[in-house]
Amino acid sequence: MAGEFEGEINALHAEICAGLADPKRILILYQLHDQPRTVTELVQALRIPQPAVSRHLKTLRERGMVIATRQGPSVLYSLGDERLIQALDLLRAVLRENLSRRADLVGQMG
Repeated sequence: MAGEFEGEINALHAEICAGLADPKRILILYQLHDQPRTVTELVQALRIPQPAVSRHLKTLRERGMVIATRQGPSVLYSLGDERLIQALDLLRAVLRENLSRRADLVGQMG
C-alpha cells in the first residue's frame, strides 16, 4: 500500500513539474500570486497572445495549480495553492547559487 501511494505521489510530482516546464506558465503563476486575474488582464500584463494564455491556463488548471471562478461574463483565475510560489522561489534561489558557482569557476579559470 505504501509503495502504491509513493508511486502515485511520484506521478503527481512529475505532472506538476511538467506544468512548470514552460517559462510562460511560471510567469502566469507569479502574476496570479499578486492577485487573481482574467485572461484579458494576463494578456495585457504579460504581452502573450490570448490563445497562448488560455492554453497555458488550461494546462495549469488541469494540474490544480490554478482555479477558475466565473464572475459574471468573465472567468477569474487564482493560484490553487500559495505554496507553489514558495516552491518556485526556492528553486530560483538554488538556480542563482548554481549560476554564481559557475561564474566563480569561470573567473578562476580565466
